[in-house]
Amino acid sequence: MPGDFGSDDAISPSTMRGRDWPCLRQFCVFLENRVGRLHDLMRTIESAELKVMALSVVDTIDFSVVRLIVNEPERSNEVLDLGGFRFIESDILGVELPDDPQPFVMVFSAFLRAELNIHYTYPLLFRRGGRGAIAVHVDDVDQATHLLQDLGYTLLTEGDLLDGDEFY
Repeated sequence: MPGDFGSDDAISPSTMRGRDWPCLRQFCVFLENRVGRLHDLMRTIESAELKVMALSVVDTIDFSVVRLIVNEPERSNEVLDLGGFRFIESDILGVELPDDPQPFVMVFSAFLRAELNIHYTYPLLFRRGGRGAIAVHVDDVDQATHLLQDLGYTLLTEGDLLDGDEFY
């Protein structure tokens, strides 16, 4: 039987992760740097009734990399693939900003104390209880996850993006 212990069938990483995994899936979509390509990507995503939760564009002369977080990553994977887009997936932390006059300093200080390097960050279009959130890519996602959880920070899950109702 498929899925039996000892069988040769692989378990999908998305199944192992589950909706409560304390990371978000980020899609890095590679586009030719020419007029209309970002429009094509957004039309493909939004016509599939997917909500864009975060968007960051890094461009060079020849190509662009669009970092994208959506509310339904499994469907997005299929939509991007069927749309002919070249992309990779990676884990990224979604951190709810604390209720503090310096929320970024608070979060980034935790990484500094643990000597974790932040590669990049960008805002999430997600709010809960009036608090914003950011996507953070760091050297070691597992270490950062444990660190932030131990310090009492709220990490967003893919389930939060499905359940959230305060999108901007």
